Amino acid sequence: MDYMKKIILLSCLFFAQLAVADIFRVFREVDGSTNWQWIANFSSSIFIIALSLTIARLFFSRRQAHRYNRELEEIKAQLELRVQERTATLNDANAQLKGSNKALETEISGHLATTSQLRRSESYITEILSSMPLMLIGLNNKNKITQWNHRAEDISGVASVDAVGKDLWKAYPDITVTADQIARALEQKSAVSIKYSQRGQYHFDITVYPLTDQTDTGVVILIDDVTQKVKSETMLIQRDKMSLMGEMASDMAHDINLPLREMLKSIKTVRQGLTDAPFDPVALKEILEDSVIRGQQARSVIENLMEFSSGGGDAKSQENITDIIDHSIELAEDVLSVTSGLRFQDIDVTVDYAENLPDFACYTTELQQVFLSLIRHACNSLGRIEDDNHKPAIRIAVTQLYDDLWVRFHHNGVMISADDQQYLFESFATEEKTNNQYDTDQRLSFTHFIITEQHHGQIAVISDEDQGTTFSIQLPIK
Repeated sequence: MDYMKKIILLSCLFFAQLAVADIFRVFREVDGSTNWQWIANFSSSIFIIALSLTIARLFFSRRQAHRYNRELEEIKAQLELRVQERTATLNDANAQLKGSNKALETEISGHLATTSQLRRSESYITEILSSMPLMLIGLNNKNKITQWNHRAEDISGVASVDAVGKDLWKAYPDITVTADQIARALEQKSAVSIKYSQRGQYHFDITVYPLTDQTDTGVVILIDDVTQKVKSETMLIQRDKMSLMGEMASDMAHDINLPLREMLKSIKTVRQGLTDAPFDPVALKEILEDSVIRGQQARSVIENLMEFSSGGGDAKSQENITDIIDHSIELAEDVLSVTSGLRFQDIDVTVDYAENLPDFACYTTELQQVFLSLIRHACNSLGRIEDDNHKPAIRIAVTQLYDDLWVRFHHNGVMISADDQQYLFESFATEEKTNNQYDTDQRLSFTHFIITEQHHGQIAVISDEDQGTTFSIQLPIK
C-alpha cells in the first residue's frame, strides 16, 4: 500500500510539473486547443502500466509472503517441537528432582534417626561406664585422662571434672599402674593383667586394654577391687582343704583300723589258745605271723601318711609317670588290707605304658596318693561282687597325646551309678543315698583336688555295668 501511494504521488507531481511547464503543448492542436482525449488516453496508459507494475509487485510480494509464511510455519513447528522436547526434558528433570528430593528426604530422615539412635547409644554407654562397679579410666596416647567413671571418683576422691584432661599420675598419684605397664600394653597391642595386693588388707585385679584401632590411640584401665572375693575364696579353699584332709584321714583310719582289728582278733585267739590244754603251737604261730603282717600293714599306712605330710610342701620335681604308678602299686600291696573278703594279691593288676614317655614336673607324693586312692576305690568296688566266677582286674594304661599325658585306670568292679558319679568328686554329699550298695564315704574329692588344682589337669569317670569303670586323667607335660 505504501508503494501505491508513492506511485500516485509521483504521477500527481508529474502532471503538476507538466501543468506548470506547459507540458501539454504536445497535445495541443494547431489552433492552440488541448486534445484532452489524448491526455486521458496517455494518463490511462500510464495508470495501467503503473497498475500492472503494482499488480506484478503485489503478486511477487504475495508469493514472497507465502514463502515467508511457510518458513515461519516451519520455524514455528520446529520451535513448538523444541518447546515440547524442552518441556519433556524439564518434566523429566522435575520428576528426577522430585525423586531426588524424596530420596534426600528419606536419607535425611534416616540420618536423623541414626543420629538420634547414636545419641541414645552414646548416652546408654556413658551411663553403663559411669555405673560400672569397676574403676574405669580412659587415657589418650599422652596419658591424659579421657574417661573417669563414678567408681573412680569414689575410690580416688577426685571428681570427674577435676580429672578429665589431666595427666593420670598428677590427678591420682596413688594409682598402682605405672607408665611402663601402659607402654607395654601399647607395644604388645594386647591386654596386660596386673595383680596388686597387700596380704590381708586389699587385692586389686588391674587390666590395661590398648585402643589400637581408634584415631586417637590410648588405653582403658579397669581396676577391680576383689578383696572380699579373695577373702571368700580363701575361706572356701581352707574349708575344702580341711574337708579333703578329713577325707584322707578317714581313708587312712580305715586302712589302719582293718589290720589293727585283725591283730586284736588274732591276739585274743592266741590268748584263748594258750589257756587250752594241750594247745596247738603250730596254729598259734600262724596266727601270730598273721598278726605281724597286719602290724606291718598298719605301719606302712602310718609311714605313707607321714611321707605325704612331710612332702606335701615340697616343690615340683621332674618325674616319670610310670615310676609313680609302679611305686603306688607296691605301696598298695603293703597298705591295703583285706576289703570285703578280697585280698589285693587276688586282683589281676596289669599296666600298659607307651614308649619314651617324658618326665614332667609334678608333686610325687600327691600323685602317689591319687593312684593309691583309685586302687582303694577299685578294691572296694571289686570286693562287693559276690560272683565266685568273677575275676577281679585292674588295667592301667598311659599314653602321650601332644603336650599331655593320659592315664586310663580301669577296673571291672561294681559300676558307679549316674547319681553317684555326680557327687563322686565333691567334698560334701548334698543328698541322702537311696542305694545302700554304694558307700558315700568312698569319694574322690582329694584326688580331684590334686589333679585339677595342683597339677592343672582333668579327671573324669565313665562307668558301665558291662564295660566296667574307667577313670581318665589328663596331666599337662608343660
